[in-house]
Amino acid sequence: MIEPQSRYMDLLGVELSTDLRLPMNSRALVIFVHGSGSGRSSPRNQYVADVLARRGLGSLLFDLLTESEQRLDNQTRELRFDIPLLTRRLIDVIDWVGRDRELSSLRIGLFGASTGAAAALVAAAERADVVAAVVSRGGRTDLAGQALGRVKAPTLQIVGAQDPVVFDLNCQSSRALRCEQRLEVVAGATHLFEEPGTLEEVARLAGDWFDQYLQAPTPEGACTHAYTPNG
Repeated sequence: MIEPQSRYMDLLGVELSTDLRLPMNSRALVIFVHGSGSGRSSPRNQYVADVLARRGLGSLLFDLLTESEQRLDNQTRELRFDIPLLTRRLIDVIDWVGRDRELSSLRIGLFGASTGAAAALVAAAERADVVAAVVSRGGRTDLAGQALGRVKAPTLQIVGAQDPVVFDLNCQSSRALRCEQRLEVVAGATHLFEEPGTLEEVARLAGDWFDQYLQAPTPEGACTHAYTPNG
């Protein structure tokens, strides 16, 4: 297991805590965008990042909110659904990676969960020349709104079979997306993928997607739609 490096990221006066995993000779970096009420220490995202590291994929986990913003959100729950704020913060992180001497040469993927998946898709639309792949885990991708039609990066939505509300919302998003995309349904999984073997399946699906689109060149002009439920 690759131990994460703790860093502080200064974005126009906003300081965010980050965990960076960078396997030797890595060619790609997956930026994690956590969901409602979560943070970079999410055990689910930490697990997926460890699995990606074993595949040679770097990862950057960071806190979307500052400490004071997080305290406010813990009381009001309002910032976790502020998709414009979360998107601006994520875009600043993507741009910061592009300026970093160690990271700037890496291909960029985004892994979003819950409301973070919406921010990931809007950021992918705004930074279409940079973001090469997106994966959503139990994501509120519907909250990306009209930006869905502008996403160019190949997008994988992963949803639990026992999460009917998010499944329906992901189906709506699938119809709105115009890029290469797939919707995978993990058998027996609820929203948080806490059931035995379900998070492992998420990590496998995400790793395969990022391997395909970050570790190898994407054919020009590829844009297909597919829905392949897994159970």
